Amino acid sequence: MKFNKKVTTDNETGLGTNSNFNGGRFFNKDGQANVILNGSSFFEGLNIYHALLMLSRANFIALIFLFFTVINLFFACIYLLIGIDHLGGVVINSDVGPFSEAFFFSVQTFTTVGYGRLNPVGFLTNTVASIEALIGLLSFALITGLLYGRFAKPRAFIKFSQNALFAPYKEGVGLMLRMVPYTKNYLVNVEVKITLAMRIEDDGLLKNKFYNLDLEIAKANTLTTNWTLVHPINENSPLWGFSKADIEASFAEILVFVQGFDESFSNTVVTRTSYIFSEFVYGAKFDPMYHPSKTNTHTILELGLLNSFQKAKLPVDY
Repeated sequence: MKFNKKVTTDNETGLGTNSNFNGGRFFNKDGQANVILNGSSFFEGLNIYHALLMLSRANFIALIFLFFTVINLFFACIYLLIGIDHLGGVVINSDVGPFSEAFFFSVQTFTTVGYGRLNPVGFLTNTVASIEALIGLLSFALITGLLYGRFAKPRAFIKFSQNALFAPYKEGVGLMLRMVPYTKNYLVNVEVKITLAMRIEDDGLLKNKFYNLDLEIAKANTLTTNWTLVHPINENSPLWGFSKADIEASFAEILVFVQGFDESFSNTVVTRTSYIFSEFVYGAKFDPMYHPSKTNTHTILELGLLNSFQKAKLPVDY
């Protein structure tokens, strides 16, 4: 199978047609779309609330500390420009120094703590202190809202296996991948849909084609342990008759979409991932992830075995 280098916009409707217009995988492993937006201005594409919600926990905390430090340094410089003598209670000859006195006065004003030793003197200093106090109140209100939004944001706490396996299944072959909840936010009414994306030559043009992959079990009342998703490769499968070389040449990508109801959030949560050819393993089967406890009264789920598999002979040659 060869790429058609001719690029045309005739009848171009998006991802379903000319594959020359897209590069790489459709979705990254973390479920984010592998798309870079271009052509919009900085302010058109700016979504501060979304960006702050999606920041990692470490980066979010670091940003708060950076903002707190920078804004207090800024106001400390203003107080020094006005004059250190306009801050009542400052001890000029102390070990702390004028700048540190101005900085910690700014911190006390920004947080509205006000210990009482330092106080603004004069109209200009009081005006600046009033503005800083207002900014401090608004800042803490915004940060509180963001913290609540990050904690309350519905999220599917599900991990997927790193690889999708072509494994022996019912005297044939099945495409298998598995997922597992890694917290106690158990989902109910869980539904999984898997789509196969391939580049197929059609009328001399390489096009993206999408096929639904039927699963042995696509719905579950609840998800409390690992779930191995199985697509039987039989006469009804889009993968039927495809060799390993064919699948590689077609740039096959498995798109996985999971939806369920989380009782903790009282909301529907969604997650997704994808697998490309380099993440396919031929002739393997997953190792069991769970076993009974020593007292045989509980089931132990070993999250560390999510990606564990062993070699297995396939009944057909790929």
